[in-house]
Amino acid sequence: MTKARLEVRAAQIGDVRRIAALAKRVYEDFVPYTQSEIRGQINNYPEGCFVAFLDDKLIGYCATMRISGDKALRPHGWDEITGNGYGSRHDPKGDWLYGYELCVDPKTRGTRIGRRLYEERRALAEQEELKGIVFGGRMPNLSKSWRRVDGPDDYLAKVIAGKIHDPVVRFQLANGFEPIGILSNYLPEDKRSRAFATHMVWRNPFVDQEASPKARVPRGVENVRVATCQLQARAVSDFDEFMRQVRYFVDVASDYESDFILFPELFTLMLLSAEEEELSPLESIERLSEYTPRIREALSEMALKYNINIIGGSHPTRMEDGDIHNVAMVCLRDGSIHEQEKIHPTPNEAYWWNIHGGDTVDVIQTDCGPVGVLICYDSEFPELARRLADEGARIIFVPFCTDSRQGYMRVRYCAAARAIENQCYVVMSGNVGNLPNVANMDIQYAQSCILTPCDFPFARDGIAAEASENVETLTISDVNLADLAWARAEGTVRNLADRRFDLYRIEWEQKGSGGDATDISGPPPMQQHGPGGG
Repeated sequence: MTKARLEVRAAQIGDVRRIAALAKRVYEDFVPYTQSEIRGQINNYPEGCFVAFLDDKLIGYCATMRISGDKALRPHGWDEITGNGYGSRHDPKGDWLYGYELCVDPKTRGTRIGRRLYEERRALAEQEELKGIVFGGRMPNLSKSWRRVDGPDDYLAKVIAGKIHDPVVRFQLANGFEPIGILSNYLPEDKRSRAFATHMVWRNPFVDQEASPKARVPRGVENVRVATCQLQARAVSDFDEFMRQVRYFVDVASDYESDFILFPELFTLMLLSAEEEELSPLESIERLSEYTPRIREALSEMALKYNINIIGGSHPTRMEDGDIHNVAMVCLRDGSIHEQEKIHPTPNEAYWWNIHGGDTVDVIQTDCGPVGVLICYDSEFPELARRLADEGARIIFVPFCTDSRQGYMRVRYCAAARAIENQCYVVMSGNVGNLPNVANMDIQYAQSCILTPCDFPFARDGIAAEASENVETLTISDVNLADLAWARAEGTVRNLADRRFDLYRIEWEQKGSGGDATDISGPPPMQQHGPGGG
C-alpha cells in the first residue's frame, strides 16, 4: 500500500508560511498576502480555510467566512467585505458563505485542485445549512478584450455565450455558480479585470432560500483561567533567589489550574539589586541583557513543569544586530518559546537606556487560541491592538511598569479602551514597591487587573477582577471566550463588524528586525532614569 499523493484538509497556522509562498507564486502582478493576513484568515474562521497538498507540497489554498446576505448580496469591494484581507468580518450567524480567496499553483493546474477546493466549500455550506456561497470573481481577459465589448456586462454575456474565452469565469460557471451582476471597483489592484468582478452565487438546494436566518449565536462556554501577578520589587542576592520568587507565583497559579500567568514589564530589574554598587542606566541595561539566556531557559522549564503558559513580563534583550529591545518572553506549556518586542519605547527608555523599538506585532498561537502581548506604552497605540484582533486574538496581555498613578492610569484607561474597541479581554500586570541602589525602580505604582468589554455577558464595570493597589498579590479570574463571539455578532455595539473599510484602513510596512529608537536629540525627559511607563 502506497501513501496518498493528494491531500485536501483544513488549513492550520503551521501552514501560513507555505500559503504565503504559494500566493506569491500565483499573484505575480499583485502585492502578495502577508503572513499576518493569512493568520487572521485562519484564526477568524478555521473551518472555512482549506489547503491542498500534492506529494507533500502545498499547491492550493482557499479562504471563506460566514456573512449575512444583506452584506454579501449587495454591491461591495474586496477590502470592505474581508476586513482588509484578514477575514475579520466573519459573522458566526451569517447565513451565507463568502469565498474571498482561492489560489492554485500554476504548475499544477489541470489536476482539478480548484474544483476540489470548491467542493470543500460546498460541503461546508451544506453542513452548516447555509443558503449558499457568494464571491466576486476575476475576469482576467477583460482588459485585452475591452475594445471588443460594450463594458463588463457585455463582456460577461459574451463569455457565457461562448463568444469570448475567460478561463476563470468559465471555471466558475462549470462549478455551478451563476452571475447576479457586476461589482465595480472590487479589487483596484486587478488591472487585468479593470477592477471589475462577477458577482457569483451558488444556492444551497437543501435549505429554504426564503427562510429567515438563524437569529442567535449559541451562548456556549469556553472558559480560560488567567492569573496576573502584581510583583513586589525586593532585593535579591543572586539569580537563583530571583527565580525562586517567580517560581512561587507560577506554582500558586498552577495550583489554581490557571491557563496563563502574566508577570510585569521589566520584572527582572530587581536582579540589579545583586550588584555590589549602583550602575548607570546604560550599564544596568547591559548587565540585565546578559541574563537573557538563563531567564528564557528558566521560564520555559517552569511552563513545562507546572503546565501553565507564562507571559514573562518583559526583559531587556540584545538582538542579533546589537541593539537592545524590551522583549516579552512567552513560554508555553508545550515547550515552545515566543517573543514579542515592545514597538514603542518611552522617551525615558530611549534616552536613558538606548532601548530600540521592534518592528512587528503578531498573535501567538496557544492551546487556548491566539493571544497578543502589548508591552505597557504599546497599549496606548490602538493600531497595534487592532492588528492583533484582526489576526484573531481574544486575549491581550499588557505587562506594565509605571512609577506614578498618572502613568498607571494612562495604561489602564487605554487598556480598557482596547478591550471595548476590539471586543476582547485585556490582562494587566505591574510592579509595586521600590529598591535601594536601583535607580530604575525608585518607586512603583500598580493595580493589576483583568478587563472585559462592556456589554451584558461581562462584568458590570468591565472589570473581571483587580488587585489591591500597591501590594504583592496574585489575581485570578475565569473569562469565557464564547461570550466574545456572541458580543461580536449580537452585542449592543459591534465595533469590529461595524468598521468602515470603505473609508479607512490600516496598512503595515513589512520591515526587517531592528526598528529605530525614539528620537533622543532633544532635552532629556523630565523623569530621571526610570522607565517612564505609560
